Amino acid sequence: MNVLVLMSDEHNPKFLGAASHPFIATPNLDKLAARGTRFASAYTTSPMCVPARAAFATGRYVHQIGFWDSADAYEGSVPSWHHVLREAGHEVVSIGKLHFRGRPGDDHGFSDEILPMHIIDGIGDPAGSIRENIPPRKGCGQMARRAGPGESTYTHYDRDITARAQIWLAERAGKPQDKPWVLFVSMVAPHFPLTAPPEWFYRYLAMDLPMPKLYAPECRPHHPFTDEYARVVNYDAHFRSPEDVRRAIAGYCGLVSFMDENIGKVLNELERAGLAEDTLVIYTSDHGDNLGARGLWGKTVLYEESAGVPMIIAGPGIGKGKTVAEPVSHVDCAVTILQATGAVGLPAASGQSLVDLAHGAAPTRPVICEYHAVGSTAGGFMLRHGPWKYCHYVGMRAQLFNLSEDPEELRDLAAEPSQQPILRECEMALRAYLDPEEVDARAKRRQAELLASYGGRDAALARGTLNFTPAPGEQVELS
Repeated sequence: MNVLVLMSDEHNPKFLGAASHPFIATPNLDKLAARGTRFASAYTTSPMCVPARAAFATGRYVHQIGFWDSADAYEGSVPSWHHVLREAGHEVVSIGKLHFRGRPGDDHGFSDEILPMHIIDGIGDPAGSIRENIPPRKGCGQMARRAGPGESTYTHYDRDITARAQIWLAERAGKPQDKPWVLFVSMVAPHFPLTAPPEWFYRYLAMDLPMPKLYAPECRPHHPFTDEYARVVNYDAHFRSPEDVRRAIAGYCGLVSFMDENIGKVLNELERAGLAEDTLVIYTSDHGDNLGARGLWGKTVLYEESAGVPMIIAGPGIGKGKTVAEPVSHVDCAVTILQATGAVGLPAASGQSLVDLAHGAAPTRPVICEYHAVGSTAGGFMLRHGPWKYCHYVGMRAQLFNLSEDPEELRDLAAEPSQQPILRECEMALRAYLDPEEVDARAKRRQAELLASYGGRDAALARGTLNFTPAPGEQVELS
């Protein structure tokens, strides 16, 4: 069958009507979940755009492919599901954000890239490769300052992406095809800036919006890994009042609903073109967003709000209205796409078919998320182990949560004497798959090489820091 992959950017999996959010409006994604299967415990491979998207493309974990941060983007050197499909004669097209390297001569594997967004100048953000004595990043005040009603270059970009996807599908209506096609539609919302179309922004601002979980300073948990991130990427320092926080939440919720509206337009065109009955639809996001929980904004930590992603599949042979609790990963998507199209799989892919997992197949791979980039002096690794979520930080204390009993991660059990056996069991399970110290050292060696190639630490800092990649055609603003 054909495959339509719909990806948003920075969609916290809790902000979805189908996930029982109390007020978010996502009618189109809810409808997709009702006619398909939703995975309630889905994870990105890394809570940052560039490494997450490289792993999504290749079906392998970040430590296996070595694209670590926002200056180390995918350039086609590792085979992707796009390459496999194109080489087998399938039409495989992207519309929208890719966040690959994008230099002349790079071959990312698509038959065509329409309106692509890649890292700036094929370089990205070298300052994010600095892993020791990290200075605070500049420009973090934009998170609070730009939260409000209106249009941004990102909302304009998403409207263009949606229109081009509608056109692409409309032009396939009724046309014979030798092989199934794959269309990857990748939107930017709800990624900050938190500027949302007025009709959506004011809808949420009029609500009695709750403050984020554990937001009060005296309630925030502390860990060296997250404390360092909060120091370096100090978004919260620029929120001066509860009203500032509520405007940011209204902006984010407005962007979620705006994204859902655009998803609906694409899905309606799929239906109108008579293609829905022969197409597997996959919806996910590259990673989540903390949205103020624990005083953290953006992504790049291993809590569920950041490392978790929405994941929905729908189409022929997919159970309707079903929710699957088994943890799944973005590495599973490549296998799923290739299986659906009948293409020969990626030999080195780490994942399993989401369709098979939805039908009860036993998991044969771990679910891992890792982080080696902005604001971190140590590599961070998350492992799902049954109901347990284990977070390992090189040179720092671990974290342990029982998500069955504590889905909001309010109680870190790592220091409790009664939990030491399961803590050791989780660490052994992680080490059976990777060596955290070796991976951390390898990432830092690569980042040191990149920094040297860009003129060193001082040159990277002098270039400025980048809080979000400009849309195609937008002027670059480095802080």
